[in-house]
Amino acid sequence: MTAAGPPTASLLEVTDLRVQFRSRRRTVHAVNGVSFSLGEGETVGLVGETGCGKSATVRAIIGLLKSPGRVTAGSVRLEGIDLVGLQPRQLRQIRGARIGFVPQNPFGALNGVLRIERQFRNVIRAHGRGRRGEIRNTALAMLGAVGIADPERVLRGYAHELSGGMAQRVVIALAMVLNPRLVVADEPTTGLDLTIQRQILDLIRDLAETEGRSMLLVTHDVGVVAQYCSRVLVMYAGQVVESGPVRRVLTEPAHPYTEALLAAVPRRGERLVGAPGAVPTLLELPPGCFYFDRCQYRSDPRCASEAPGLREVGPGHWAAVHYDKGAAVRLPAPPTGAPGADTGDM
Repeated sequence: MTAAGPPTASLLEVTDLRVQFRSRRRTVHAVNGVSFSLGEGETVGLVGETGCGKSATVRAIIGLLKSPGRVTAGSVRLEGIDLVGLQPRQLRQIRGARIGFVPQNPFGALNGVLRIERQFRNVIRAHGRGRRGEIRNTALAMLGAVGIADPERVLRGYAHELSGGMAQRVVIALAMVLNPRLVVADEPTTGLDLTIQRQILDLIRDLAETEGRSMLLVTHDVGVVAQYCSRVLVMYAGQVVESGPVRRVLTEPAHPYTEALLAAVPRRGERLVGAPGAVPTLLELPPGCFYFDRCQYRSDPRCASEAPGLREVGPGHWAAVHYDKGAAVRLPAPPTGAPGADTGDM
C-alpha cells in the first residue's frame, strides 16, 4: 500500500520496491517493499541509520545498483514510465535529462583524468544538446550558479585540484545542467565540515526551488530533514516505517523506531539516549514486525507473526504499526541483542 502524499501531481511513484544482494553464501534483503510518491516541486527526506537501505533504495530508483544488487520486485514510475527493466542505454538517457543525481562522494563521481570542461561537454552532448561554444557558456553559467567564483579556472582544471566543497559544487552543477525535473541527493554533505555542509544544502534547496524541481534528499541527520524537507520517510531494516509532514512526524512520531531515532539526537546538557536491542539481520527476515524485538509497545498478538502495513494515523501521516499509540501500554525495554548482518552502506 502506498503512503499518501500531498494533493499534488505525482512525479515519482515507487511501489513495493524490493532489492536483494546475492552471493554464493548469502542473500541480503536490503529493501523490503518500499512504497512512496513524490509530488511536483516537493522536497522529501529519506532518513534512517547507516545500513537501513537508503542508498540501495535511491540507486534502485535511478538504475545505478551495483552487482550483486538487483531489483527483485516492484516498480519505479517517473512521469508514468516504469524505470525497472529498462535497458542501460534507456536509463542513461533518463539520468541527467530527467533525474539529476548528487552522490555522497564527489571525487568518486568526477573523472580524475578529464578536465572539468570536458566532463560538462560529455554530459550535455550525450543528450544531444548544445554546440561546443554553447556548452562552454552553459557550463560557465552553471558553475556561477552554484557559487564558484572563478568558473573559468575550474573548467580548465581537474578534480584533484578542487577542495571537497568545491568538488561537490561541480557535481551539483553537472547534476542540474540539463534542468532535470527530479534531483536525488544521497548524503550530499558526507565528509564536509559543518559550514560547508550548510552551504551545500542551501545551494541544492535553492536550485530546486528556483526551477520548481522535486527533490529526494537522503540523510541520517534528522536536523537536516527538519530544515530542508516538507515531508519525511523514516526507513528501518529496508522498510519505510513512517511517513508524513515533517513537523507532524518529528513532533508526534507514531512508530517506536521514529521515537527512538528522535530520542537519540544529541542535545546540549542531556544524556545521550540509545535505542534498546539491535537491528535484525537482513539475511533472514522475521515473520512479524521487523522492530518487534526492540519495541516497547509490542503487546498486540499480531506483532510477532504479522508484518504491519502502513496505515493512516493522522492527516497524511502513515505508520507501520498494529497498535494505537494513544492506548498502548509501554513495556520495559527489551535487552540488547546480538547485532544484525553487516549490510554495509546500503
